[in-house]
Amino acid sequence: MTKTTETTASAFTDEERAAMKERSTEVKRQRRGKAGREDDTRDLLEKIAELPEHDRRLAERVHAIVTEAVPDVWPKLWYGMPAYAVEGKTFCFFQPASKFKYRYSTLGFNDPAQLDDGTMWPTAFAILDLTPADEERIRELVVRAAG
Repeated sequence: MTKTTETTASAFTDEERAAMKERSTEVKRQRRGKAGREDDTRDLLEKIAELPEHDRRLAERVHAIVTEAVPDVWPKLWYGMPAYAVEGKTFCFFQPASKFKYRYSTLGFNDPAQLDDGTMWPTAFAILDLTPADEERIRELVVRAAG
């Protein structure tokens, strides 16, 4: 059975296709050697500034927490979302609710994150808002995740 373009096209939402295009652009930029820490940080902050007010407020807080808690972190975009790398490996990201029209934002952790806890552990956390306790939990998670 062969898939038609129509079938393949409907397999992804417009938002998912846009995220894949953003990732492609990010990878091309990295390969050309045009991605320095200052450039990546500027791009991330510009992307945060474009977000709807509630997502922007959450993303700004997550950004502040991650960059304060992990001094050698490299802020960057990953699929068009704010993300953070250590030693070239993206270990966590912030997915705004508006990115895929979800009801909550997500703080997610990728494979390099050192959050292992037995044989099963969470790798993503839904965020509706941030309390001081939530902010402290994020701080603990990113410090542990970054190693």
